[in-house]
Amino acid sequence: MEIGVGLPTTVPDVDGRRLVDWAVRAEEHGFSTLGVLDRLVYDSYEPLTALTAAAAVTTRIRLATSILLAAYRPGTPLLAKQLATLHEISGGRLTVGAAAGGREDDFQATGAPYRNRGRRLDAILTELSNIWDGKETDTGVTGIGPRPTPPGPELIVGGHTPAAMRRAARHANGWIAGGSSATAYADLAQQARTAWRTEGRSDTPRLVALVYACLGPEARTTAEHYLRAYYAFIGPKAEMAAKAVITDAESLRETATAYAEAGCDELLIFPCTAAPDQLALLAEAALP
Repeated sequence: MEIGVGLPTTVPDVDGRRLVDWAVRAEEHGFSTLGVLDRLVYDSYEPLTALTAAAAVTTRIRLATSILLAAYRPGTPLLAKQLATLHEISGGRLTVGAAAGGREDDFQATGAPYRNRGRRLDAILTELSNIWDGKETDTGVTGIGPRPTPPGPELIVGGHTPAAMRRAARHANGWIAGGSSATAYADLAQQARTAWRTEGRSDTPRLVALVYACLGPEARTTAEHYLRAYYAFIGPKAEMAAKAVITDAESLRETATAYAEAGCDELLIFPCTAAPDQLALLAEAALP
């Protein structure tokens, strides 16, 4: 199983320069992927801009939106151009992870409808692929570039519902889970494989998961403060998210082993702080 790490675009102690330095050091440590979270109505950095900065200072590490809330973004053609540009700047290292999302205020901020976001995400994923293949947009326009170098960005879809599993099997190369335990992940991974077979696919999904971790002095206090704020939109369940964070190296190693045994192909470890020593601590604990 590969081990990736999150780019800390949403943590309270980050700044723009530290994001760029984090990307360089993540590649030096040997992480497989740099992932980014997507929030609009939050004090965070825009994920595609942050990944483009990371692409400019790295050469090997994959870059992933994990996940992108594509349905709140106005205009699929513009999004297709942004993603293709990032993919080409990075030398073909982009993985586009997308999901329907669950924060209504992000949609309100752009005027995008919230209630039909799943159906619109299906349409967006289809149109992205069409644009990258040089086909017409939904409005009959052709010629939007750059054309991604074949085979283009990898697509993965997130979500635990049957609709999300079907969406992944119809549109994507893989499936990503967030907020599940390793025990629950084994069952979810099997559901994803079943969805692939139901759609008549002969390949198997690339299976990805993410967890939150924070190591070092005051790790639990730091992590819980951040996660309570980040997940405040889910109400009392935010406390469950905060308590689930991994705060010691041995637990992180055990969690990685459990996900590997559950069939996960890549585990993304998202930090809760951008402190200078945090990346080294995560690497020491999680990387072979």
